[in-house]
Amino acid sequence: FQPTWRTHGDRRFLPSSGYLLALQTADSNPKPTGSTFFSFLPKLRPGAPFSTTRQEMPFAESHNLTQHRHWLMKSEPESRFENGVDMKFGIEDLKALPGQSSCWDGVRNYQARNFMRQMKEGQLAFFYHSNCKEPGIAGLMTIVKEAYVDHTQFDKKDAHFDASSKPDNPKWSMVDVQYQRMMKRFLPLSELKKHHLQHRAHGGPLKDMALFTKTRLSVQPLTAEEFDFLLSLEDKEPL
Repeated sequence: FQPTWRTHGDRRFLPSSGYLLALQTADSNPKPTGSTFFSFLPKLRPGAPFSTTRQEMPFAESHNLTQHRHWLMKSEPESRFENGVDMKFGIEDLKALPGQSSCWDGVRNYQARNFMRQMKEGQLAFFYHSNCKEPGIAGLMTIVKEAYVDHTQFDKKDAHFDASSKPDNPKWSMVDVQYQRMMKRFLPLSELKKHHLQHRAHGGPLKDMALFTKTRLSVQPLTAEEFDFLLSLEDKEPL
């Protein structure tokens, strides 16, 4: 079976089926990403106008169709050993490195990997301390190198070794980040959750924040509204 495609910008249509396969983004001035994401959208009645919004799509589809510019990236600031390797890497560790920069390796979740592949040089990310006594946003960092092959997947001594990944077809990617600054005050998860619950009940930028809707995701996209609101909290008294 060879389908007959029609194209419109970054979208491709199967006219005979009434389905739209959305590629990349519905935003203006779309830019290609390192990966192509497909999402089947609702079937149309013959002759019916196509209309959908990201709010109508599940998290994965809607975010994969968006060109994000802000991020939240989780790491563990307290010692935890895995296969004899200490997984500790907090914002103070990043700040202490030469050039205050490091690769962000060890991501072994496909959606988190795909988000890293969307990252562009110069974009900002919150450094989030996770799996610790007081999780929360500790500071800001900048993406200084876009996605490339994560070498730790091939290192048998590394905690993130993946025997199923091959050098000629690597599964995992990483980016390089550079310390930007500490937050004016640490933003604890407990405070962020209060805002999230308020916004979910009454409306607000954190109502659908991935930190609470996709809790296990270590690399998360932020909307401009989410990023600006979170940044504004450092100048306010805790809720």
